[in-house]
Amino acid sequence: MATKRKAKAATPKAAKKKAVKKVVAKKAVKKAAPKAAPKKAAAKGIITLAGKAAPAFTLMNDGGKKVSLKDFRGQRVVLYFYPKDDTPGCTTEACAFRDAEADFSKADAVVLGVSKDTVKSHQKFKTKFKLNFPLLADDAGVCEAYGVWKLKNMYGRTYMGIERSTFLIDEDGKVRAEWRKVSVPGHADEVVKALRSL
Repeated sequence: MATKRKAKAATPKAAKKKAVKKVVAKKAVKKAAPKAAPKKAAAKGIITLAGKAAPAFTLMNDGGKKVSLKDFRGQRVVLYFYPKDDTPGCTTEACAFRDAEADFSKADAVVLGVSKDTVKSHQKFKTKFKLNFPLLADDAGVCEAYGVWKLKNMYGRTYMGIERSTFLIDEDGKVRAEWRKVSVPGHADEVVKALRSL
């Protein structure tokens, strides 16, 4: 009889151990959950280029000459995409990059602006605001490669357009930093700080 009582008494302890093991297992699953986040981001179409080789390209600049990313190997490149020439936000951004020329030069960096505007439009925009860096005309192919060609919504109207974005490319052609959905005020200063930290 004593033996049977001992067996019964031991049963609740064993059940508690099993319950504790289940709780520990659930916590472990929760801790592992954040690792799945990149898959969710990929499913939503979010592209991250940081740490990867910058997509190669050859485009016409505002002077009608071909410019390739490989032309700048050995230098740092600030590649920024903007929606449209001579519009308020794009003009403010371009002038901020223009005014930071000395800082970019000290960091051995060149600035390249990209939009879908024509070479002629770029010429007018550059001349009007005395921009000191090349503006490149894209047909959306490069915008797509960098993941900035997006479906946009304004006043209930949807359309495809450029999402204001900037990429910092190092001397070896690798993307070291990226800014998406850029807010113009203070952005040029942010890029300068990132260059200084490389």
